Amino acid sequence: MLCWSASFYPQPIYNYQRGSTSGLAIDFPTINFLGFSCYAIYTSAFLYSPVIRRQYAARFPNSGEPTVRFNDLAFAVHAVVLSAIVYSQFWPSIWGLRVFRTQRISKTMLGLFWGSVMAPLVVVWMVVARSPDGGLDPASWAWIDVIYAFSYVKVLITVVKYVPQAWVNYKRQSTVGWSIVPILLDLSGGVLSLVQLILDSSLQSDWSGVTGNPVKFLLGNITIVSDTVFIVQHYLLYRDAPKDTKDGDQHRDEQRPLLSDEPGEAPRTTRALV
Repeated sequence: MLCWSASFYPQPIYNYQRGSTSGLAIDFPTINFLGFSCYAIYTSAFLYSPVIRRQYAARFPNSGEPTVRFNDLAFAVHAVVLSAIVYSQFWPSIWGLRVFRTQRISKTMLGLFWGSVMAPLVVVWMVVARSPDGGLDPASWAWIDVIYAFSYVKVLITVVKYVPQAWVNYKRQSTVGWSIVPILLDLSGGVLSLVQLILDSSLQSDWSGVTGNPVKFLLGNITIVSDTVFIVQHYLLYRDAPKDTKDGDQHRDEQRPLLSDEPGEAPRTTRALV
């Protein structure tokens, strides 16, 4: 929890110190906020919802209590707040940072964002329409399936959220603007998260605790693989890239800052011409 929570601070601090968001893909904080919001819903439901806990016990009778812990919820809520802060740094009117014309949310990520919002709603409809007792019978479509839908959305987002940043690093042939410190902390958190899950299941003498909490198991493994990619980019592939310039941008297509109040939009002075 400490490693993962601390990993959210270096990037916004780095942006603020540079006075620029250059080098950071806007897709990352956009989709990251949604992912951790889903994870917060998932963890809070397993911790505090009697209905969800009863349905979990019915589906996994030998696993005891869910292997979700309070530190999982605390981390999720903290991550939602910090992700929102990083996203807000792309609004010049809030932080006064330089935001560039190339930093726009891609259509792919917008589609993923709204698709991820709709997916749990579809499962809610399935529960309401097909469950004979309003989603209380775990043997059929139940409310626990809605919570699992949120968890799978989080897993999907975790799988793809690093791709835009890795692609930006590749196009720029540089990791300048993308802090490596969060990656190192994130990697440590991923390893420790897997260790915690294994220890919890071992102490309960039932490995169905892993299958009953697939989101935590998958997130830990996905995190390790993704962070390894960034470590290779930073320390091996692009280690000889030019260092950060004084004004925080070093690429020709980033020399025109974004002056709009909305991230990903053209500057106000050019909107009428577009």
